[in-house]
Parts: sequence; C-alpha cells; structure tokens
Amino acid sequence: MAMTDWKAIEKQTYMNCAQRQPIVIVRGNGTRVWDEDGKTYLDFTAGWAVNNLGHANPVLAHVIAEQAHTLVQTSNQFYTIPQLQASQLLVQQSCFDKVFFCNSGAEANEGAIKLARKYGYLHRNGAYEIITALNSFHGRTLTTTAATGQPQYYVPYHPIPAGFVHVPFDDIDAIKAATTEQTVAVMLEPVQGEGGVHVPSPGYLEHVRQWCDTNGLLFILDEIQTGIGRLGTLFGHQAFGVEPDIMTLAKGLGGGVPIGAVLAKEHASVFVPGEHGSTFGGNVLTCAAAHATVKYLLDHDLLTHTRLMGAKLQQGLQALQAKHACIIDVRGMGLLWAIEFSTDMAAAVVAACNEAGLLLNVVRPHAIRFMPPLTVTQAEIDEAIAKLSLVLERQMVLAQTAS
Repeated sequence: MAMTDWKAIEKQTYMNCAQRQPIVIVRGNGTRVWDEDGKTYLDFTAGWAVNNLGHANPVLAHVIAEQAHTLVQTSNQFYTIPQLQASQLLVQQSCFDKVFFCNSGAEANEGAIKLARKYGYLHRNGAYEIITALNSFHGRTLTTTAATGQPQYYVPYHPIPAGFVHVPFDDIDAIKAATTEQTVAVMLEPVQGEGGVHVPSPGYLEHVRQWCDTNGLLFILDEIQTGIGRLGTLFGHQAFGVEPDIMTLAKGLGGGVPIGAVLAKEHASVFVPGEHGSTFGGNVLTCAAAHATVKYLLDHDLLTHTRLMGAKLQQGLQALQAKHACIIDVRGMGLLWAIEFSTDMAAAVVAACNEAGLLLNVVRPHAIRFMPPLTVTQAEIDEAIAKLSLVLERQMVLAQTAS
C-alpha cells in the first residue's frame, strides 16, 4: 500500500518557518516516539521542554479526554472550575497572588510586558522601558522579538516596538548602567535556554533583585522554559533563592497542551476589567490539563527525580567531554543541558543521532540541547549517552578521513 508523502504535503501547503528534521512522528510513549516507518527514537527534546510528563501520560490523557467530553470552551465571560482549580494550585505553590492564563509563552510575555507598562503608568511617572539580556529569547510576536536580545529575530521586521534595552547577561553593572528614569522593569530568564543554556553566576539574580528593590523597578522572570520542574524546582527562580514580582509560564505547564500564564504579586497585578483578555486563554480543557500536570508532578515527586536524573545526565555528558576533544563545554541545571563543540558541527551530530535513534536539538551551530521528559529514567540516560558517544566517534573518523 502506498505511503502518504507527508513531507511533500508540508512543502506544498505549510509556511516554510521551521528547520524540520526529516522524521514524521506518529506516536509517543514516555521518553520514546515512533515515526511513520515504525522506527523508535529516544526523545530528548520533549516538544522543546513541553512534554514534562512524557508522551501519552495516562493520567493526563484521561483528564483531557474526560474534560473534552464535558466542556471545552465558554470564554472568560463565565466562571469555570478547572481554571480556578489551576490558578489556586499555582498560587498555593508559589510566591504569587494572581494568575492570568493565555495560550503560549509569547502571549504570556506580552502580558507581562503590558502589565509592567501599566505599572509604570501608575507608579513611575509613565516609565516604560524594560531592560532585557543579550542572547535572550522571549517569543516571536513583534513585541517579544523586540524584547529578545538577538538581532536575527527582529531586524527583518523593522520598525519594531520601542522600549527595550539589551545588556549582557550575568552582568549586574550593565543593568545598573542602563537604568534610567524611563526604566520600569528588568526581564530575564533564570537560565537562558534558547540562547544556548547559559547559567548565571552565583549571586547574579540576587543582585538584580536588590537593584530592582532599591530603584522601585519590577523584576520579571521569563520561566517559559525553566518553570514547571525543568531545573529541579517547581519554578526556576526557587533554585536561586529569589522572588520576582512577575513570572511567565508556558511549555511544560500543560504537559503538551498549549497554555501560558502570567503570575504576579499583588502590588504588580494592576490590570482592571477590560484592560487585558484572551478568547481562548484559560479555557476549560487546557486548564484541566495544567492542573493535572502540576498535581502529577508534585504527587509523584518529579522534582526530586529531576534533580537526580539531572545529575546523572551531567555526569554522562562530562564523561563524553573527557573522552571527546570536540566538546569544549558542558553546562546546565536539572534536565536542561547543552554541550558546546569546538566547531559548527551541531547539525551534523543531530542528523547522525537521528539515524542512531536519539532526538536532540540544535540550539546553536556549535551547540546541542538536551531537555528530556522529567520522567526520564537512568537507563534511558545511559542509552542516550551511549548513542551520542558512538555518533561522536564516527564523526571524528569522518573528519579525519575528510582531512
């Protein structure tokens, strides 16, 4: 029987926005996925740090199916129970007082930026500028690309929204120098994920918090990637001992279902009815999934498991670095890691890993990122490290042959 050529259909019908790997995934279970030919892969991308409970988690699947048979969408004109269960759980487990649900990380960051500007309008004489970091990533809308400290994301779309000042990451003096009367907030990722998995120096986030307190600024943390257990704490900032005024979530929040959130302390929660909203934001289906995801993570102590498996992954990657001279750095926290190569070989390594049955992410031309489900096992990490080691050995042989 003839197979449908899905890659040809994509080329014909879908906007050319993604650098796809040549794999059509049709099924998943835990840390493994299967393509249309039946080949099995270890998935160490997890939907870009989304599938924190693994693929096809039975508890989450049951909640989603049951909710789909009950009620999916009403709009925020009415109260719905799953939305309020999810917001109550997030508030109970965090330092925040209020939650707003939306549909994505970019939309969550848009909401946080809008909230900060309203705060500046009310409390800082109209101040509106937000200091962000070079090499950051905050989304793909016009405003969030402007906030992102990487020119390739916003240069083609000028004129872009004003109001963002980019400074080097992990440099408190740069933040101090950039602060003016027009500054209303500092917005950072606790660990830069898309930028290549960069962990700040000890004390950096604490110094930013102190600077914001001294100058009456809001401290915003973009936890789209680091939140919901990825760093081994429920929220990434907890690993650094700081509390922001505003935090954004998405990715892992719904366990695979698209949902984002803006969380704020009372003093920063300055929206009033009519000033912000979202047709699909906080709909019943996604909120039921978010509530089930966070509850499962807590009930099954996946935070401890993440720290243990993160240490195991770190150990394995550092062993690879000792064995393969092409690896010049290993960095990360929890189950968010990257290895950096001495040359731009990341794409070739990922392509070879595809063939070996291991899915990884090219985060930079010279770096690859590891973000498996938080349910990953020690045996699966050992298997992934073994596959990657074999790929690197073959890559070195190919490089020597070519020279």
